[in-house]
Amino acid sequence: MNAQFKKGALELCVLAELKDSDRYGYELTDSISSEMDTATGTLYLVLKRLKDEEYVETYLKESAEGPARKYYHMTAKGITYLDELRKEWDGFVNAVNNIINK
Repeated sequence: MNAQFKKGALELCVLAELKDSDRYGYELTDSISSEMDTATGTLYLVLKRLKDEEYVETYLKESAEGPARKYYHMTAKGITYLDELRKEWDGFVNAVNNIINK
């Protein structure tokens, strides 16, 4: 998959994955990379940016398999941002499809 396509869509994908449930980093990486090839480091950069912008927040949760895991939780601001991104994405995809399918 084209790296530029992924770069533009990864933030949207991360927020969509967090919409219905909190996730920890590896779980997000696993879920997203099952659909598209994504480097773990890239995903963590996206998560850091989303946290800095207050679209997500984190908390630690004990794990039976080892050390505590950092979970990501979408904030109300993040839900609003996700809705905006989805609308923009839909408009973008429709515009590209209209151009390439003439």
